[in-house]
Amino acid sequence: MYQLMVLFFEICIMRKGPQDVPASPWLVRLMFIPYLLVNLLILLLDSDWSHALLQISAETVLMVGFCYPLLYFSGKTARFPQTLTALLGSDVVISLCAIPAVASLNTQISQVAYIAMIVLMGWHWLVNGSIFRHALDRPLMFGLALAFLYILISTQVMTLLFTEIAVSD
Repeated sequence: MYQLMVLFFEICIMRKGPQDVPASPWLVRLMFIPYLLVNLLILLLDSDWSHALLQISAETVLMVGFCYPLLYFSGKTARFPQTLTALLGSDVVISLCAIPAVASLNTQISQVAYIAMIVLMGWHWLVNGSIFRHALDRPLMFGLALAFLYILISTQVMTLLFTEIAVSD
């Protein structure tokens, strides 16, 4: 387990990519557990259980629904387990780093917390772009464009599904 945590941290600092993740359907299923727990912890700071679980479910469907067709149309579906595992694992690492900033924003308005969230969002975008780059064997700018597209789609869909997100902002 320690080796997996180190691997996902190295993906987050862009030393490694999804090609370094074992291609194991078991590992993909295993990664959903920390992904669920960490995101549940963050969402429960501002929401109730049912809304939090619905938001995590919707985000998971969006991630799979974006990643698989992307790899399918690129002719690289064999990379799906590694790519999805890398996306889930890197999200866990970055979300763990975001917990103090999210908690701070929920208790008091702080410029430091806002700056931390912007930095974490930028880091998440870069990491996802790097993962897409490696998964598709494309340049980093292409991966960053895809990651940005995913962010836009995800934000729009989540806002449409969960109007309280838009209202609370």
